[in-house]
Amino acid sequence: MNPADAMQAAPVADMTLLGLFLQAHFVVKIVMVGLLSASIWCWSIIVDKTLLFRRTKAEMDAFEDAFWSGRSLEELFRSFNDRPATGLAAVFVAAMREWKRSFEGSGRQVQSLSQRIEKQLDVTIQREVERLESRLLFLASIGSAGPYIGLFGTVWGIMTAFTSIAASKNTSLAVVAPGIAEALFATAIGLFAAIPAVLAYNKLQAEVSKSQSRLEGFADEFSAILSRQIDERLSLAA
Repeated sequence: MNPADAMQAAPVADMTLLGLFLQAHFVVKIVMVGLLSASIWCWSIIVDKTLLFRRTKAEMDAFEDAFWSGRSLEELFRSFNDRPATGLAAVFVAAMREWKRSFEGSGRQVQSLSQRIEKQLDVTIQREVERLESRLLFLASIGSAGPYIGLFGTVWGIMTAFTSIAASKNTSLAVVAPGIAEALFATAIGLFAAIPAVLAYNKLQAEVSKSQSRLEGFADEFSAILSRQIDERLSLAA
């Protein structure tokens, strides 16, 4: 059989994306489905975190405006204590609760109050950072592992394609091209999942760092304010 006859005898392959998926080996299909599912989950995380950071920034801006507006600490505490607090408000409420526990108890334990407040601030900041960072590790994992998972599907697909070529003893382009295209489709899906995940992870991690710096800066300022008030009360008590 000459090459022209072989090309005529070979069935016409469906080269659409859906056709490449349906014609792929079941192992390659599993890889493709897994990567597509991971990509959908990545995009849901990206959208959710983007909205979360926007909301967090707006809440921090609103709290800073209220904090520096001249209102008393007690008034601010009553405003934020009765509702779920996040961001700067959570840091403020945690420090004020420790402050009030120390002064409103039967014995006024103010000697080590500054250290206890700083511990509360550190713990609250850590919790807030963990809340902002949650699920970002999945983006990093898909960004690093996605291309290799896609490459595994490609290698498996090419092995299957060459096995079929050897069995049919037909090396025409019409026979080889569909199998190779199916295999490379897995790599394309791997890159489709990995590239947005890597870019989003870097961007969102930078937002986490900005928020953490803002929380730590406010904590330092607020700790200094409370420390001055503690010194004033100790001097009056003396």
